[in-house]
Amino acid sequence: MTQPNHALAAALTTVVLWASAFPLIRTGLRAFDPVPLAALRFAVAAVVMLTWLAWRRPQLPSTRDGVRLLLCAAIGIALYNILLNSGEQSVPAGVASFIINTVPVITALLAAALLGERFRARAWGGTAISFVGVATIASMQPGDLSFGRGAMLVLAAACCQAVYFTLQRPLIAAYGAKVCAAIVVVFGAVCLAPWLPTALVEARAADRSSLCAVAYLGLLPGAIGYATWAAAQAHFGSGRAANFLYLVPPTATGLAFALTGETPTVVTILGGACAIAGVVIVNTRALR
Repeated sequence: MTQPNHALAAALTTVVLWASAFPLIRTGLRAFDPVPLAALRFAVAAVVMLTWLAWRRPQLPSTRDGVRLLLCAAIGIALYNILLNSGEQSVPAGVASFIINTVPVITALLAAALLGERFRARAWGGTAISFVGVATIASMQPGDLSFGRGAMLVLAAACCQAVYFTLQRPLIAAYGAKVCAAIVVVFGAVCLAPWLPTALVEARAADRSSLCAVAYLGLLPGAIGYATWAAAQAHFGSGRAANFLYLVPPTATGLAFALTGETPTVVTILGGACAIAGVVIVNTRALR
């Protein structure tokens, strides 16, 4: 069992790494098409995970659980990235981030129905506060929140991520967070492999900043981020861990300010404060 302080550190590490992915994805998209970018990113992450598996030689899952991990990878990595990248071709990033942040609510409902996790009223209240905070941040972004084809693709991506979190949780208890994360990333790279040749062709013409962005996305938000997220799930459970994802938009805003000098508005700061407050409420004796 992951220690509480270690689990909190793992969750917050995931938030920072996944938040940092947004500007790097934009950099990568200058030289790569959306799906080949995902294929190359997870190919890099898979090399790291395969190296770790070969070094540690952990107990590998049974055939039945291996199929379940493959399903996690197909839904939570391959299909998620294909749907999200395709949706963002017509949906602004701010609106897409708001739609994606329905993941904690969907995950909590699935975890309650399938895993027996139960939120008290206090936890649902904290979730609602965080959701309002993220919606406030999204309201300051350009674009209309209308559910056309692009928005539906992004919503489908959110459902995929919630299903992945729920499916993976029992396997983490059986095999450990690091093993599950490593196998899921490798299987995800295999699912995206049909687009890898295109990615390699595009890489020949890519500039150095785009190639560095892909390397960063694979090593940190990819390999390390998925490992720390699995560790957070092992301790907090799927529903409660998913609430930490409400911290991604305000963290991304803070990183944008630190790295590019983009100054957040007062409304954005208030929205971020709501998102953080909701996560604190959920994680102060809110889950039984």
